[in-house]
Amino acid sequence: MSASTHGPRERIVYETAQRLRRAGVTGTGLREVVVAADAPRGSLQHYFPGGKDQLVGEALEWAGTWAAERVNQHLARMRRPTPARLFAAIVDDWATDLAVRDFERGCPVAAAVVDCADTNEAVRQAAKSALETWQRPITDALASMGRTPRRAQALSTLMLCALEGAIVLARAQRDTAPLRLVARELAPVLDA
Repeated sequence: MSASTHGPRERIVYETAQRLRRAGVTGTGLREVVVAADAPRGSLQHYFPGGKDQLVGEALEWAGTWAAERVNQHLARMRRPTPARLFAAIVDDWATDLAVRDFERGCPVAAAVVDCADTNEAVRQAAKSALETWQRPITDALASMGRTPRRAQALSTLMLCALEGAIVLARAQRDTAPLRLVARELAPVLDA
């Protein structure tokens, strides 16, 4: 996303998602977001009358949509997609992102859930919706690869659970090895 091609509203949502990746909901300061988005000071009240909850919700929606689009891009590039190859491509995205950014940013949805899902129903619902948006194209792809709808749902859940856990371990260890491990170890299960 380029600041020059998007308006202030879109830049604010994007910057919020990036801040969530680093610091969770409570660590995301609205003033910092506006400055990073190069947006006018009154932008928050203008575009997000629902306050921080609305902004976080939209940032999580953006994150879920972005992740779903990445899944579809991976599938479009694969000549012969398999569940394991799809998962490896998703894992590789995260491993590359973590390494390039020196492990400073994880998943904004996971950060929001860990930070305040037990105390903020709006954020919990937004995170749930974002994860469903991300999971949907994975489930659909697995079904198109011959898995029953029930099995496709189970495998896509397994993939996201393993991925999110591996992201946390990779950030803690400052090493992408946990991501590579889950891709390698789950491959036989996913392709069985």
